[in-house]
Amino acid sequence: MKKSLLGFSVGVIAVCILVIIVLATGFWKRFFYQAAQEQHRIRIVIPRETGAERDFNLAEQRVWEENLNTKIAMNEGEIVVAILNHEFEGSFAEEQIAAYRKQTEIDGPVYVAFIKYDERSREYKRIWDAPTAATRSETISLFSQDLIGDINNCILITGMNNKNEHSMTVFRRSLRGTGEHTFKKIAELQIDGSIIIQENERSLAYQQGIARGSSHNIVVYGHDNTSQNILDQLETTYTFNPSTEQYGQSTVTRIPGSQIEQRRLRELLSGKPGVFENFINELWYYVSPQGTLDSRQFIYFDLAGKEIIFFGDENQQVFTWQNSTPTRYGLYITCQNISISTLKRSLFIELESLDSIRLRVTEDLRIKITVSASWDGSYRRAGNQVKTTETEKSIKQAINAAYDSLWGRLQFYDSGEYSINSNGSYPDAAARKGRYVFFTVNEQKLLELRPEGNDPQNGENRMVYRVDTKGNDIFLFKVRLGAGGIQDLLEPPIMLTKAENR
Repeated sequence: MKKSLLGFSVGVIAVCILVIIVLATGFWKRFFYQAAQEQHRIRIVIPRETGAERDFNLAEQRVWEENLNTKIAMNEGEIVVAILNHEFEGSFAEEQIAAYRKQTEIDGPVYVAFIKYDERSREYKRIWDAPTAATRSETISLFSQDLIGDINNCILITGMNNKNEHSMTVFRRSLRGTGEHTFKKIAELQIDGSIIIQENERSLAYQQGIARGSSHNIVVYGHDNTSQNILDQLETTYTFNPSTEQYGQSTVTRIPGSQIEQRRLRELLSGKPGVFENFINELWYYVSPQGTLDSRQFIYFDLAGKEIIFFGDENQQVFTWQNSTPTRYGLYITCQNISISTLKRSLFIELESLDSIRLRVTEDLRIKITVSASWDGSYRRAGNQVKTTETEKSIKQAINAAYDSLWGRLQFYDSGEYSINSNGSYPDAAARKGRYVFFTVNEQKLLELRPEGNDPQNGENRMVYRVDTKGNDIFLFKVRLGAGGIQDLLEPPIMLTKAENR
């Protein structure tokens, strides 16, 4: 009996010693720290500012809102406007690029800071800071891309400055001899037009990570100062020089603009708030390379609803119209997908004629959207004669059908609206109304319901469901969209049965 008691006591002491060793080495802390990092990982977020600078639509703050929390506390007076979380090569923990502005510098530049996890101290530290060419924080876009082709992402910060010029600052990450990472500025451009990345094709070996790829070019479009026509432009291409490790000017091409009545032209390009927005506030059809209108691809600017609808390849994408800034040639717009908060798109809209515009579109695409149409190109005003009911149907991909479900009678209208008659389950039947949209992500058909106000059943402002069909029945599986793709919430499916009488 004494031997058994002695063995039990020795075992208890051994377990206690083991626990103390685990806690002392920090293994326990590191294990849960990594688990927490996986749960809260985000990719890219947008500024959340108030006041006259931005007119936010509530849709952008309603669901799956990503935050602007940094890994460490920022200094007093520093306001974070964008964050990019990333696991760089050779890092065991997620690292962070934060774009911020200083409250004391009203017209000062937007800065970027690199925040890295230090394995020795087991805490995050602020390693590096640098100013950018952008000054207007509400226009900032922060993303990473392998511009050089060396399988090493560069940090790109785009935005407008106080002269309403578009700017781009590019930092390339490198490794010091000490093993510490640092960033070197390889390009900084400011222009009164637009700036785009001209992507070159890269080999399969590059895609597999076993060979370098060709460098992408940076192309800027600006005013031709030697011309009397306001719409004449210069296209300047910048290429990467390996010897200097900088982007330098390589070619300049003149692009003649249309001859437009000068009084109307000056009015549209006056830079006054709302002038150019009202000019584009309608439906625009894509102009094919042959010069004909393609009604299968169009863009609809809804100024009143603060939305931009892209339609192409029989699919539609709806974006919240976040911010617009007048430029020398038209308008610079930033917008965000209403369903996928990490999908942000920038539009450079230039006046081509009094009934046509030219678009250059850039986007931070974290999730593959099954619309292969390129949005760059010329668009012509559809005109009042084509704003028919059929046009509105195609914009919203609407249907006219009724289904019975656990919710009650769900009626879809071809106006893009829906209603639910819950047979008295909810006293305020009028509140069970809203708008809907069908769309496709990663080849999966989804349905989004946007109730008027809050849904009385679950208090949500927007619900997204994966759509499966079996015969005449439809099954809705509730999902969440985010940087990681489509996440099934594992809730029981909602079955919709086609109603015989409507």
